[in-house]
Amino acid sequence: MTMTHTDVHPGFRYVHGDWVRLRTLIVLRWMSIAGQIAALTTAPWYFGVDLPWGQCAIAVGASVALNIAIMLVFPVNKRLADHEAMLMLLFDLTQMVYLVAVTGGLSNPFALLVIVPVTISASALELKSTIFLGGLAVQLVTAIAFIYKPLRFANGEILSLPFQFKIGFWISIVGGTIFLAIYSRRIAVEMRAMSDALLAAQMALSREQKLTDLGGVVAAAAHELGTPLATIKMVAAELIDELSGQESLQDDAKLIGAQADRCRDILRSMGRAGKDDLHLRQAPLIAVVREAAEPHMDRGKNVKIVDHIGLAFQPAILRRPEVIHGIRNLIQNAVDFAASSVWIDLEWTSGDIRIRIVDDGDGFPPHLIHRIGDPFVRLRREPREETARPEYEGMGLGLFIAKTLLERSGADLTFANATDPFLTRNERPERCGAVVEVIWPETALLAPRDLVIGENQLHDA
Repeated sequence: MTMTHTDVHPGFRYVHGDWVRLRTLIVLRWMSIAGQIAALTTAPWYFGVDLPWGQCAIAVGASVALNIAIMLVFPVNKRLADHEAMLMLLFDLTQMVYLVAVTGGLSNPFALLVIVPVTISASALELKSTIFLGGLAVQLVTAIAFIYKPLRFANGEILSLPFQFKIGFWISIVGGTIFLAIYSRRIAVEMRAMSDALLAAQMALSREQKLTDLGGVVAAAAHELGTPLATIKMVAAELIDELSGQESLQDDAKLIGAQADRCRDILRSMGRAGKDDLHLRQAPLIAVVREAAEPHMDRGKNVKIVDHIGLAFQPAILRRPEVIHGIRNLIQNAVDFAASSVWIDLEWTSGDIRIRIVDDGDGFPPHLIHRIGDPFVRLRREPREETARPEYEGMGLGLFIAKTLLERSGADLTFANATDPFLTRNERPERCGAVVEVIWPETALLAPRDLVIGENQLHDA
């Protein structure tokens, strides 16, 4: 048994709540306060600007008071919920817009800093919060283009920019807000998706590792208990013969024999747990591939393992859990999309070990081939596919896990179509679907010839 991408959850996503630490926003606000104080004190001295000190003090003082109050009320390591972080950024946005409005509006070069709260929201908060803050920022910037207190110099002269410059500043601020929000959002979403997918891959590998670590109990127990069980079975058979006519005792002897048979059957069928058989740490390539393909052999598709090497020349490879799980996921994907057959070709050339998985389905969508292996790639499905496989959400996570695990083992993967997917069914050859080729340098996969088997090792519980 193995964990596939559908075992995790269709459309797998971990909920990303409480992304932003309160301490982070407090530190950023202190930096903003320091910058505002520096600008307000420098402008009169070096540029002779006459500022409305009372209104500026209200804006900066509000930020200082809020930071102090938050630090007194909440622990600084508090993680903010989405709406809490949004309210914090909302305050920063309105405080910045107010300060710009009383110091020249769009004539103030620091008006560009209105972008900052929206960019932070796009990177860390939900989409609805970012849309709200972004929309409000655009409206506020538009408002201060018309409603603002102009800057005055000490001699009474008013700083006034041409109308064309104001329009240009407005366009640059609004355009920058939108662009940076979209850019930051896109990067953040991709990073979170990759984080989720890597975690899912780690879960899959961890589970496969546990199964592999526990994998030798059946063979080891059957081997070590085989002689005692055979002895019990033989003695029970002799007792049955010697106790002829004594039905009560004979039934007891038959029960002993039946229970010995039951122990043998349990050893054959029970799950893998307990003891690592070092003899099973390596196996012929075809045996490992059969183990990977076994869960999908009876799913209504003809899965054929085509051995181009020959049984007498099979390379002995390490039974690594990432290899088994990765190949299994690739075979699952091929079986899912095959019309009737899947071929698994095994080749061992000079220096390389190759596994090629081909199906007779419709192949990979041409516009998505370059993205195969990225997490959470979504396919637009036909209604027929949705009815046949309502639980399937796309090729993204399953193939990402397979690709990640196999590349971790040293393999290179290529994805292609065996033929033109736009040909009609009658025009296509037998192998007409998707092709996935996995290539290892033989040094990355072959079991060492000097591998010391030694005694079996007990695993910790």
